Amino acid sequence: MPTSQSRRAPGTLGERFAVLDPATGEAFDEAPDQRPDVLDAVVGRAHEAWRSWRADPVARATALRAAADAVEAAGADIAPLLTREQGKPLAESYAEIARAAARLRYFAELTPGPQPITDGRPVHSEIRWRSLGPVAAIVPWNFPLQLASAKFAPALAAGNTMVLKPSPFTPLATRLLGSVISAAFPEDVLTIVTGREPLGARLASHPGIRHVTFTGSIPTGRAVAEGAAASLARVTLELGGNDAAILLEDVDVERIADRLFWAAFRNCGQVCMAVKRVYTPARLHSHVVEALAQRAKTAVVGSGLDPGSQLGPVNNAPQLARVERYTAQARADGARAVAGGHRLDRPGYFFAPTILADVPPGSPVVTQEQFGPVLPVLPYGSLDEAVEAANDTGFGLGGSVWGTDLDRAEAVAGRLECGTAWINHHAELSLAQPFAGIKQSGVGVAGGPWGLYGNLRPFVVHRPQEA
Repeated sequence: MPTSQSRRAPGTLGERFAVLDPATGEAFDEAPDQRPDVLDAVVGRAHEAWRSWRADPVARATALRAAADAVEAAGADIAPLLTREQGKPLAESYAEIARAAARLRYFAELTPGPQPITDGRPVHSEIRWRSLGPVAAIVPWNFPLQLASAKFAPALAAGNTMVLKPSPFTPLATRLLGSVISAAFPEDVLTIVTGREPLGARLASHPGIRHVTFTGSIPTGRAVAEGAAASLARVTLELGGNDAAILLEDVDVERIADRLFWAAFRNCGQVCMAVKRVYTPARLHSHVVEALAQRAKTAVVGSGLDPGSQLGPVNNAPQLARVERYTAQARADGARAVAGGHRLDRPGYFFAPTILADVPPGSPVVTQEQFGPVLPVLPYGSLDEAVEAANDTGFGLGGSVWGTDLDRAEAVAGRLECGTAWINHHAELSLAQPFAGIKQSGVGVAGGPWGLYGNLRPFVVHRPQEA
């Protein structure tokens, strides 16, 4: 199926870069390495496409539904490619594709209508909603398709056009997804560009872009915001998390151990809102450590294309080095690796699922986002101490509280400094809910109607009630 980028393939001129399979560490394909100077033409065409795309909300909704159908129909082609470049088990790739289709359908049904303003004046005032124009999205490698759809579905539903850049670690499945869904859209409504830096920096700072949405690291997020500021473009930034899970005294350890483990280790721990620290009452600490360690030791680690694999590799060599560095520092600080603690002796970027005990609270594996299959478990003496430790971070994406008394757990959850708090589960999101972080975890809101209105601007019309 043709797309705007495949029909025109702007600026590639044969330049390409290798895409590696993290299960082997070897290149298995290539992607176009587009130059930053192609963006002037790409954004210009997106602006031209916007003129008609913004005008017909009924046609947009129909196109979004057709795109969702196309994504589902192409799942068997997209999922293996996603697993090959990202590393996650094939079942998780299919789940990511299903989520992308569901998000397209969700936003197809959201239509912002006019809102009257009642303020007692003899004037009829009404808020109407207008799209922004060409918008940009920069997407990371951990959930390439899910995060791409979280950006393009609301933006396109709102009447904007989009230029989307995936991570150079995972460009292929996104390009294929773009090919599949762009067949439902007019030309240049959605364009995928691929390449290494400074392509992303140029896209974020392009004067023709009216909104930049980015998911990734805090340093890169700051750079994106600085680039967008040059043209006063709107920004939405999701910059990761260091989510804490607090276990209460009445927690049933065996009952919650599986859920807690997978809340930390799904996608090899490469989830912005994964559990990254566990705080447990001191008397339960050894029980919690052993329950999690048993699951770490028995989890099946292997290629995501192997049906028996539960955990795949870390996605890329720099991230594997980060995980190794944080784990080694923790052990040097006195931590014990009750399970794992080392890279696996095989090709690819595999790291053994790791449970750390006796970790000093100031160790980087506690204070920073390790973003890998490593989980520190820390004891606490009082609940106030646990809440203070959970909040003592520059991050504020999510958090959770685990216990039998739900009212008490909810009261503790209300004390967490984060955007979303869960009770007895973690990192589960509805398409209809807002998703936002505080502190350094981000700026702006994604998800639900908030995600739609973040891609719109109000336009107010006043008229007299009488001539």
